[in-house]
Amino acid sequence: MHFMSALLGVYRAEIGLIILALMFVEFVRERYSPTVVSVLGACAYAALGLLDEKGLFSVFSNSAPLTIGAMFVLAGALIRTGTINRAADFVMKRAERHPRLAIVEVMLGATVASAFLNNTPVVVVLIPIIFKLSQVTGVPLKKLMMPLSIVAVLGGCITLIGTSTNLIVAGIAADQGMTPFGIFDIAPFGIAGTVAGLAALVGLSFLLPSDPPAISGQDGGNAQDYLTELVVPHDSEYIGREIGSLTLFGRSAALLGLKRAGEIRRGDLSQEELHAGDRLIVRADGTAIMTLRESGHFELGIAADSETSGREGTVIEAMVAPSHPSIGERLMDIPFLHALRVRIIGINRARHLPGPNLAEARIRGADRLLIAGSDDAMRSLRDNPNLMGVDISRTRAFRRNKAWIAILAMAMVIALSALDIVGIGLAAIIAVGAILATRCIDAEEAWGAIDGDVLVLIFAMLAVGVALEQAGSVTMMVGWITPLMQVAPPWAMIFIVYFAALILSELLSNNAVAALMTPIVIALAHQLQVDARPLVIALMIGASACFATPIGYQTNALVYAAGDYRFADFVRIGVPLNIIVGLAVCGALVLLG
Repeated sequence: MHFMSALLGVYRAEIGLIILALMFVEFVRERYSPTVVSVLGACAYAALGLLDEKGLFSVFSNSAPLTIGAMFVLAGALIRTGTINRAADFVMKRAERHPRLAIVEVMLGATVASAFLNNTPVVVVLIPIIFKLSQVTGVPLKKLMMPLSIVAVLGGCITLIGTSTNLIVAGIAADQGMTPFGIFDIAPFGIAGTVAGLAALVGLSFLLPSDPPAISGQDGGNAQDYLTELVVPHDSEYIGREIGSLTLFGRSAALLGLKRAGEIRRGDLSQEELHAGDRLIVRADGTAIMTLRESGHFELGIAADSETSGREGTVIEAMVAPSHPSIGERLMDIPFLHALRVRIIGINRARHLPGPNLAEARIRGADRLLIAGSDDAMRSLRDNPNLMGVDISRTRAFRRNKAWIAILAMAMVIALSALDIVGIGLAAIIAVGAILATRCIDAEEAWGAIDGDVLVLIFAMLAVGVALEQAGSVTMMVGWITPLMQVAPPWAMIFIVYFAALILSELLSNNAVAALMTPIVIALAHQLQVDARPLVIALMIGASACFATPIGYQTNALVYAAGDYRFADFVRIGVPLNIIVGLAVCGALVLLG
């Protein structure tokens, strides 16, 4: 014990860096979610005495996570009051009259909206519109879906509230004694990157794939089709009948396969006789699934407990968040299926179906689930931070008469912070109070709109940053970097910080990179006696403007699933976009910063 204490006393900085290196390894290996890795890292620093109690709890005084949470609630109010839905309806009407022009309007609209709203719900709302535009205009879906994410990311770099990453960096910078950032302080540099990115996107559109997404089913289905399973009960009247004699299948429902004794059979199954316990693998739209559920002839879907029936309780829809810790795992292993008495009776993946069957389907971000269960189970699912849009749009009416309040609240946040009347965090909190008091959104829905996974990740990485400072690791890293940076001109430092943040964010969580790099960049600027502000802005935008991997940003993960892209599709167009946008942003910082 004495030896360990002596070791920690002499090599505190080195041990701090070793823990950090282990965290990076786990981030890349993805055995655990970034949030879990960050929390475990913070716990390791605290357990070894490299992070004291005061430092650990000081992160909860940082305004950035609270501001981000408030912005989630404000975005939820816009959805709840039907504001975003009404905007989407307007776009669809425009698309019917001027389809090609509507594509430009959607992309520009997504850019502007993402500057003031969290860009993840913006992309979620626009994904079905992109499908419709592809059908109406004949433009291949893959030439539209990835650009949707790209323009949303670019728009998020224009204002301080465009992305959570911007708010994290600004919050840490303020804690480090820098002059607080205003909402539009980064706008000139974000606009430079956005203009360059949009121009490059048009010029490089030939690099976007044009092949149709891989689609399962007899006729390819449509964006509303679900993969489900029909289980033949032991007392079913269909036992012994040939599948071809059933009248269940047609345009709304198609048989994909038969699972019997663990074996899946495909092809012509019309002459197969049904046995008790058989599972019919079916593609069906929502109406057909509900009809089959009401008929009582089959048990639908999968459950951890065979006694849980899909015919009981209510049915809700929920979208899998791109930050869900079970991404890539089997649907049968998703945690809430074992924790709650529910059945998953269908899974929808835009324009193509997962497989080979319901239980074995590997979940992706933006997958939509149909879940049957009791009211208590449904309430638990609404509180699940890893599910998005649970029950909101389908089972509850929009509060359209309160839309003006939600719009006014968001506008006041922007105006008050832009005019420096109050800080953005205080303005957002006051706005949340206003929309709760006027019942634009219920309290339960408001807290459900907050992405808890993002907030925990931010708090944990803030704690890691404090630990690195207390351990002396930041000072050590700055000492290593300073001699190399002293020979570089000031403009080169901007490029180095930007592209270092960009490369790390393509591989790791951009919020984690931002929280980690901000104190290092500020300390480096002080050591070199240069203005830290341009470097911090370069870090903000570099950590967000990631286009070369589907894991570089949450919206990339959404369109990766919806458009059925390959990893190489992102690399092909993302790398040149990263370079062009980076040069534009850094050039603007050198000239204007």
